[in-house]
Amino acid sequence: MEKITNERFNALEWHDAIIEKIIIDRKNPGKVDTIVFFIVWTDGTKSRLCFEDVYWADLNMNFGVVALESIYSAFSEGRECEQVKDLYKKWDGLINDVNLNYYEIQTNSTGSLIKIISKGVCLCNNGNNREAGKMKSLSDVISHIKTKLLNPKRSLEKISSKM
Repeated sequence: MEKITNERFNALEWHDAIIEKIIIDRKNPGKVDTIVFFIVWTDGTKSRLCFEDVYWADLNMNFGVVALESIYSAFSEGRECEQVKDLYKKWDGLINDVNLNYYEIQTNSTGSLIKIISKGVCLCNNGNNREAGKMKSLSDVISHIKTKLLNPKRSLEKISSKM
């Protein structure tokens, strides 16, 4: 995973990229507070965008539209942003030493607006994993597991070779 700056975040080609999935991970609250976006860029490249150490999020999302969730625009700002300043005030000085950033993603398809305040964001390209790049859905993953890992002929060959 590559930690990216606000400048790099703002320079990404957001317009018409697709949000495939969003995962909110709070399995260890206060220690692991992450929001992960699975993105397909307009060139077909897939990435995971992981917001780490999230302090605040507002996912004002609309559903019911039968269309891919394409992004209209996205940007980020540092601690000088008004939303970040408001969060510092809310914490009454307890997190003033924490360097926070503001991220905003607006979608085309549903007019959704996603706002996140976190310590940072990492970008992980899935391009290195050929199989992951080919898989489009959960059913593709299940099919891959069945054919590659649970192939009865292959298992039988393995057992026979050990006899």
